[in-house]
Amino acid sequence: MRFASALFIAASHRLNSRVATLRIQSIQSLDLPELALYSTLRRTEEHERAGVLVATNVKVVKRLLASRFAVVSALLTPAWFTQLEPLLRARPEDEITVYVAEQSVLETITGYTLHQGALAVGKIPSQPDLETLLQNVSRPMLLAAVEGIASAENFGAIVRSCAAFGVHVLIVGETSCSPFQRRAVSGSMGTVFEQPVVQVENLVETLTALRARDVRCVAAHPRPGAKKLSAVDLRADCCLVFGAEGPGLTSPVLAACDDAVEIPMPSHMNSLNVAVATGVFLYEATRQRG
Repeated sequence: MRFASALFIAASHRLNSRVATLRIQSIQSLDLPELALYSTLRRTEEHERAGVLVATNVKVVKRLLASRFAVVSALLTPAWFTQLEPLLRARPEDEITVYVAEQSVLETITGYTLHQGALAVGKIPSQPDLETLLQNVSRPMLLAAVEGIASAENFGAIVRSCAAFGVHVLIVGETSCSPFQRRAVSGSMGTVFEQPVVQVENLVETLTALRARDVRCVAAHPRPGAKKLSAVDLRADCCLVFGAEGPGLTSPVLAACDDAVEIPMPSHMNSLNVAVATGVFLYEATRQRG
């Protein structure tokens, strides 16, 4: 499809210094170069190199617009522009580009069937280091760490559980995918915009450093001799460590933890999906803490 027309409207009704000017552009195709981020949703590596993320459903877009993440642009149907305009205008950016197109145009995005009619691009903020984050958390600390999580959907669900159960910091090991991939952002339902996350270059060294400051590192790993989750005291400073469902945690990471702990289950079952297991462990930690 060829680009047929564009309408630029300078929407600058500023009520205060925090109201954004909306640069509204009506489009009839996605052929414009500036729309490449929306038409290449499967190229997550390109998005990360560009330092941006794409929110691809209404709830996630709303959470992006309410977050501290900078908003670059939005791609909306006319109906969703009407509903989201107040949130867009309330943003602190000087200017946000809003592309408005009919649902049929948005559904031409390659490899992605859009049913809700709302997308937005935000900038991935620079991440503080772990030490900086830990200086500002309340005690006792509840941390989580992940190793080898390749599924963005699982990662998103893990982030969502961390946000739900009050994890102070989620530590992402060097072998896990990015929490800012499109499917991870969607799987988190936008909670990645609120949940403190830090990506580290060496998870073993990070866990060793945490233990040196009396943070108990607990490996979620079923194996002979593993302690039962309900029998482990998680009320003091602790970091719960999770690995991929198949291989689990690697030997170096297990060795860097204080204990291996498992969820009791019937003998014919030996594991849970890592996102589910994360929720179970975090619930038990918060239950113990009252």
